[in-house]
Parts: sequence; C-alpha cells; structure tokens
Amino acid sequence: MPVVRRNEWLKVLTTAVVFYILLLVALLLTKNSNLFPTLAMVGSFMVPVAYVAFIYERRHLSRLTMPTVSLAFIYGGLLGIIAAALLEPFFINQLDLRAILRIGFIEEFAKILGVLVIARRRRHDSEMDGLILGAAAGMGFAALESNGYAFTALLESHGSISATVEVTLIRGLLAPLGHGTWTAILASVLFRESKKCNFRVNWHVINAYLLVSILHAMWDGLPLVVSSIFGQGLGVLIAWGAIGAVGLFILWIRWQEAVRLQMVSPSEIEETCI
Repeated sequence: MPVVRRNEWLKVLTTAVVFYILLLVALLLTKNSNLFPTLAMVGSFMVPVAYVAFIYERRHLSRLTMPTVSLAFIYGGLLGIIAAALLEPFFINQLDLRAILRIGFIEEFAKILGVLVIARRRRHDSEMDGLILGAAAGMGFAALESNGYAFTALLESHGSISATVEVTLIRGLLAPLGHGTWTAILASVLFRESKKCNFRVNWHVINAYLLVSILHAMWDGLPLVVSSIFGQGLGVLIAWGAIGAVGLFILWIRWQEAVRLQMVSPSEIEETCI
C-alpha cells in the first residue's frame, strides 16, 4: 500500500525551529555558555533531520524502517566525517582548484561508506531504498560538518554568537541542495545496479560517483569564479542556486525511476544476507 503523506517532516522542522529560537533567547539573556553546544547542535541538525523525514515519507512501497534510516544517518555522518578527516591530509596540501576537486571525490566516497555498512547484511537491489539511505547518510554528514563549522566560527570570531548563528542558519538552509542530495543520487544508482545481496560497481555507478563528485567540487569552487563577475554575495547565491537546482532535478529523476521500478517489481519483506 502506498504510504500516506502526513507531512510529519514539517512538524519536525517547526518544532526544531521553535526550540532553536528559545535556546538562542535563553543564551542571550543568561549568557550561559553551557547552552551553546545545544544551540549549535539543534541548528545544525534541524534541516538535515527534516529533509530525511521528507524523503522517508515519500518512500512509497519501500519497507525500510525508521531505525534503519536513522542508523544510516548516524553511520553516514560519523564514518563520513572520520574518513574524510583521515584521507584529505594525504591528498590535499594547499587549497586550489585541484584540491577542491579532490575534496569532492574524497567526501562523496566517505559518505557512501555509511550506506555500505548499513546495507551489507540487507537486500540492496531497490533504487528507492538506496535513495532514502543515501539521503540519510549524506544529511548525517552535513549535520556534523555544520556543527563543526559552527564551533570554528565561534572560535574565529572570539565568541561571537551572531557569527555562529549566521553560519548555522546559512548552512542549514543550503543543506538540502548539497550532501544529502548528492549521496542519495549515488546510492540510488548503486542499489539499482546491485543484486539482492551483492553490491555491483559498474560504469553506471562510476558515472554517478563522478557526477556527484563534480557537483560537489563545483559547489566549492564555482562561487569563486562567479563572484568575480557578479560580486561576492550575488555570485555565491547564483552558483549555489544553479548547482543545487541541477542536483535536485537529477534526484527527482532518480525518485521517479525508483517509483516506476517499485511498480514493476514491488519490494519484498526485508531479507538478511549471509
């Protein structure tokens, strides 16, 4: 039976925004620095969690459970952050265009690790399952990365709450255009091309990996080019808006195909792979 869309994701987002505002007000009134980690965590996680809830509600015939999706969020975030932190120093010595491209390849590889861990003992031949788990893993990475940027902003601004809030809100608003979308695209193709209990990496998967890695690199590098023409503020918005729109359009195509494949071959009850 198709899943009824109840827009629970909107309740998740609204609740998180209310608590974020309350925490911010409490921090400003009391000057209690103990509230800052909670404020940064809520600000970093509210949009990624709402995004995953939005995707999960539209899973159609997928039998993925919320605990499995939650594990993908956790594994994708933690494994992705750790793997990226360990790999990037080996391949990046200075920040230039080549380094930006390497970052894209490294982080897109790091994020998919969480999906592989979660799905290794489950059936993974449903494109819809891959799309959902990829979105969760990518958004887990985005949330933890934003949390790190919030802490860095606090240190570099010598304790400025406004600088931290600005970083948190900007990254939160932009989160659906980046990590979650890119990993969802890659994981959906990986699952589509794989067999029930065996991952299969072919040219379709490699091409998807190249695509999302290049989108990632363009996200980091294109604003530098566009800003030289339109100015820093407008240039960044134009670049990110264009890249984000491309990513969402590709994800929409993947979702449409995933639904169509479900109709042709409905998902069976989740099986354990030995």
